[in-house]
Amino acid sequence: MKISLTSIFVDDPIKAHKFYTEVLGFQTKEFDHHAQVAIVVSAEEPNGTALLLEPRGDSFGKDYQETLYQQGLPVIVFGTTNIEEEKARLKDSGVQFRDDLDKPEWGLQDLFEDSCGNLIMLDEISKT
Repeated sequence: MKISLTSIFVDDPIKAHKFYTEVLGFQTKEFDHHAQVAIVVSAEEPNGTALLLEPRGDSFGKDYQETLYQQGLPVIVFGTTNIEEEKARLKDSGVQFRDDLDKPEWGLQDLFEDSCGNLIMLDEISKT
């Protein structure tokens, strides 16, 4: 069994779609502006796990998203094989990082804001 689709709450799926595709570099799998449906995939794994940018509305999703953000907790973790290079690319695109690079014993990681109400963890993964 594999994870085929996961979702995160966003304050605006249209704005989120633009950020996730134009800034982060994900590819559109499905996008319907009128239905507020935005699903993206990694350009590195277009047949991999898809990410639904779920409209939070005024539901429990809003409380969940805001609580995670206020606590400084990431809603999802994205991996890269070169965190310094990826971080520089994202900063050049205007992405706001929350903390200085953290160096736990298992690798490197940092938090950035997705401009849609979430903190995202960027984690350096092994190249193997």
